[in-house]
Amino acid sequence: MSILGNFINGIAVVLQMGLNAYMWIIIIRALLSWVNPDPYSPVVVFLYNATEPVMRRVRSYLPMRNMGMDVTPIIVLMIIIFLQYAVVESLFDLVRMLKQTG
Repeated sequence: MSILGNFINGIAVVLQMGLNAYMWIIIIRALLSWVNPDPYSPVVVFLYNATEPVMRRVRSYLPMRNMGMDVTPIIVLMIIIFLQYAVVESLFDLVRMLKQTG
């Protein structure tokens, strides 16, 4: 396989790992919202700082924001899953094509 194929494969693997990690961060934040944790805990502060910019952006597109249940984490998880299938798998397919031609 060419250097380009290895490079693209590396990007796909790192992107997949990053999306998986962010998915777990979103899930943990959603679960913590049910138990009302200490807002000054370093873990809670990290989770909030890591997820709120994305969540705020998605919330701005939602037509019904104050319906009692925040569906933003579900939507963000669906976006992450879409990116895993659309972008990461496309990169892996490109690597497979480069492997066959090279």
